[in-house]
Amino acid sequence: MAVTMAACSLGLHFSADKNIASVLMLKASSVFDATATTTKPCYINLLNKTRMTSSGITIIPRATPVADVEDGNQGDTDTIPTPIVIIDQDSDLDATVVEITFGDRLGALLDTMNALKNLGLNVVKANVFLDSSGKHNKFCITKADTGRKVEDPEDLEAIRLTIINNLIQYHPESSSQLALGAAFGLVPPKEEVDVDIATHLTISNDGPERSLLYVETVDRPGLLVDIVKIITDINISVESGEFDTEGLLAKAKFHVNYKGKAIIRPLQQVISNSLRYFLTRPSTEESSF
Repeated sequence: MAVTMAACSLGLHFSADKNIASVLMLKASSVFDATATTTKPCYINLLNKTRMTSSGITIIPRATPVADVEDGNQGDTDTIPTPIVIIDQDSDLDATVVEITFGDRLGALLDTMNALKNLGLNVVKANVFLDSSGKHNKFCITKADTGRKVEDPEDLEAIRLTIINNLIQYHPESSSQLALGAAFGLVPPKEEVDVDIATHLTISNDGPERSLLYVETVDRPGLLVDIVKIITDINISVESGEFDTEGLLAKAKFHVNYKGKAIIRPLQQVISNSLRYFLTRPSTEESSF
């Protein structure tokens, strides 16, 4: 992931009033228009917000399979590839860049783009390229009302879950490859990953003014929102980031700082302990109290 070094200040907005599940299932009713604005490379700066409220993420319903698949290869019996969804806030000044890879099974993704448009977003199809890992569909997203890139972590999580939900609708066999398949897919994963073993955290200096935080853990709905909330609740500023959904795991990279400086070792330990505690602690249902 290439990071551009021009800084721009954008607010990090956070609200507990949104119901992400309610907007994820909206179906597109219009044909996608690919004649949207172009974008320019840059570097995003997400300003720090402290004491943010809970995300209130709701698990979306199980997807309904569709009879027609874009490439007509739903019935293939070959090895099911691992779906990868990358949300990149680093590489573009004016747009959030999304890349989707699923072997050679993805088609034009028009249904996914229309679903994103129904979230109040503009979608610009950038390019499709094929390499040894499969077909990569990369496109850019901006907010329809402002024309600017998506800043709110809840909106970014809505984008991620919308894409995965549409992927599962057109390729129901892929739900067994995704941790989120247990939440709203047709076939849950055959294996369960131990969150304690799968969770990896590293923080390293990336110059005198910022540090690079890497988080890898078991994926689940609302994970992106929760990670950002944990970081900002301890007064750490999130400058930019990339959030990757790769099968059963989620991998996040954030450039962070504390009061404009790289994170010192004692504070690195605080960040690591806080993230590990909230990501690996066992969950308890409220009804059990």
